[in-house]
Amino acid sequence: MNSLPLALALTLTLSVSAPFSPAIPATAARSAAERPAVTAPEPAPAPAAPQRDASIQPSSPEGAPVTYEARLPVLMYHHVVQNWESCNEMTVTVGRLERDLQWLAENGYQTVLPRELAAGQPLPEKPVLITFDDGYRSNYDLAFPLLQKYRAKAAIAIMVYMQDYPGGNFLTWDMCREMTGSGLVEIGSHGYVIHNLDSRMGNFVAGQANGVQRKQGESDIDFQCRVLEDLRCSHERITVELGVPPTYFAYPFGKTDPDADAFLKTLFPVTVVTGPGKRAANLSAGLQQLPRFTVTMEKSPAELLKNT
Repeated sequence: MNSLPLALALTLTLSVSAPFSPAIPATAARSAAERPAVTAPEPAPAPAAPQRDASIQPSSPEGAPVTYEARLPVLMYHHVVQNWESCNEMTVTVGRLERDLQWLAENGYQTVLPRELAAGQPLPEKPVLITFDDGYRSNYDLAFPLLQKYRAKAAIAIMVYMQDYPGGNFLTWDMCREMTGSGLVEIGSHGYVIHNLDSRMGNFVAGQANGVQRKQGESDIDFQCRVLEDLRCSHERITVELGVPPTYFAYPFGKTDPDADAFLKTLFPVTVVTGPGKRAANLSAGLQQLPRFTVTMEKSPAELLKNT
């Protein structure tokens, strides 16, 4: 994403310096055993729309990284607002989101989760992966009730700092636990503070190292401390809070880096990037750096997926 909604600007006041060394709140430093247990999600009831039998089996040999001979549309959302509120390229109204979910169901699409892909579970004939980036509270207040209504699944990539130091505009750990327990939502990582959560206020700045990118001339040890430790910390915090390791990572700003890619692959079986938004992900090539379609008020799934 290139510009975070106003919710972040109203919340984010931290300043982060390298090397990365997060000061985890005392309440967050408790062991996983002290955390509220997350009940293993029950299989989601069948959606109201007619469903087709799963027909796409993994195509990879047993023991090899999971692949499928299939293409998977991946939709990207961010912030959801009330119908009377104005939108930018990173927001949609709750009414629009409901129309999107209804259209997907009526046109035979069935939602899947990253953990199902990583486990090599059979896929429906017309799978779709719905993703939300950043972890706004609106994902719980406005999007989650619609997911429940339509029995649709979605993955939410959180900037984990915002859960450890909640400011009101982002998901709390309790919200993450509740949604995870529903079986409809999978919480993934968008990094800890690596989403430019410094003086840049989470925004992309051209000409700089954005997200996981290596700074010009940055040493290996500095890159490890600033970037790789950030990624490791985000994975660890989600594991501790939710009781299960995350399988999903969304690259901040869609920017990749060869020095981060290999490390991310060891942590997250499924990773996604922003755009280019012109094609569905080719799962025969694996589950890393899957491209996404950016949903906006002007570009609906009906338009984006018409040629997939």
